[in-house]
Amino acid sequence: MTKAIMQLDTLTCPSCLTKIQKALAKQPGVQTVKVLFNASKVKVSFDETSTTAETLADVVTELGYTVKQIKVKAAIS
Repeated sequence: MTKAIMQLDTLTCPSCLTKIQKALAKQPGVQTVKVLFNASKVKVSFDETSTTAETLADVVTELGYTVKQIKVKAAIS
């Protein structure tokens, strides 16, 4: 399991949170998604054999949000 934290431009409304969570939760390999509204961050855990942090960032971008930075922590076997 790999964890990624995406720093976004400022989220302006609570519905943004729901929109991002639902879209990421539908992606193959995604285990957990948590959107931190006040910090404008998305924390996601995923199976690196099914998807990548970059692919998940692309999903967020396609929703109309800007991903400013991605930090990835690889799983410990």
